[in-house]
Amino acid sequence: MLGGLRVLDLTQWLPGPAAGQMLADLGAEVVKVEPPGGDPMRALGPRDGDGVAAWYKLVNAGKTVVRLDLKAEAGRDAFAGLLAGADVLLESYRPGTLAKLGFPRERLAALRPDLVHCALSGYGQTGPAAAVGGHDINYMALGGGLLGSGTAERPVAAFPPVADHASAMQAVIAILGALLRRGREGRGAYLDISLMETVLAWQALPMTAALRAGGATGRESDVLNGGAAYYRLYPTADGRFVSLGAIEPKFWAAFCRAVGREDWIARQQETLPQRALIAEVAALFAGRDLAEWEACLAGVDCCFQPVLTAEEVLRHPQVRARGQAQARDGAEPLAEVLFAGWIDGAPPRPRPSLAEADAESLLAAWA
Repeated sequence: MLGGLRVLDLTQWLPGPAAGQMLADLGAEVVKVEPPGGDPMRALGPRDGDGVAAWYKLVNAGKTVVRLDLKAEAGRDAFAGLLAGADVLLESYRPGTLAKLGFPRERLAALRPDLVHCALSGYGQTGPAAAVGGHDINYMALGGGLLGSGTAERPVAAFPPVADHASAMQAVIAILGALLRRGREGRGAYLDISLMETVLAWQALPMTAALRAGGATGRESDVLNGGAAYYRLYPTADGRFVSLGAIEPKFWAAFCRAVGREDWIARQQETLPQRALIAEVAALFAGRDLAEWEACLAGVDCCFQPVLTAEEVLRHPQVRARGQAQARDGAEPLAEVLFAGWIDGAPPRPRPSLAEADAESLLAAWA
């Protein structure tokens, strides 16, 4: 879908590389420009026998890596040559860093007038926190992402990192929109995408709920965060967990009938948080092992699913049928998860391994 599109990916860690990978999944040629020492994510998470982290390889598969020292004249010259042939520049420096390296927006526009430049940063390119460092947990905290998540006693940080992955999607959406405009009007774009603001963009519902509750955090007190007996995670007798999402009355009624508690049907609309009903449902689930609950609710249309292990997810018939995820076994096992979507009736295509190249060969190819 993006065949012929050239992307320069200056990003590191997770958000930018994940965005670049999505563009590569859609057919773009993505060249990841790393400093001489490489992306620091090469050392984050479980490492393979070659010393490079598996997480780094997973999020950068499908790209070509070239190492350039943008603090040196030769590196800047090579980068300028690549920019002249690029359609998209994706970077995640702190605000002002790219200009200090010799590439202010004016020079970028001179090198490629219709360039789509996407700048990913923690808090945005302007404002009092623009230069402040941070990571996912900080952006979630400031952006409201921890307002209603977790237990009643404390917020809980999500894994994998929500702000990182959400901002990758936000960047791709903005880039694709800018490319559509470029196709109509012939001009590039400057996209200022903030990880914190990406989180904030999702918070209209929980913040409104909190404001109407007098500012309370509301963890485990609302319909979608554990306050309703019919929409909650429950432990089973063998230490596993199940999810129940029976929001619609028909699903809740089907569940109640299947477990022999028709007296619960009329209690679905009890005031939130439904602590008494939650305790009763929890006691029910705690009385049987996970396998017993799967057998009991098999075929019952009540929005029930077990909480699976990684191995169980990869073996699940639905996951296998769709072809998005698979395990690579061996001494260094990997869970390879591909693009989330079928295009023209075809499942997501496998990604080639991360490739290495030198600046000279790339410049020749892009000339």
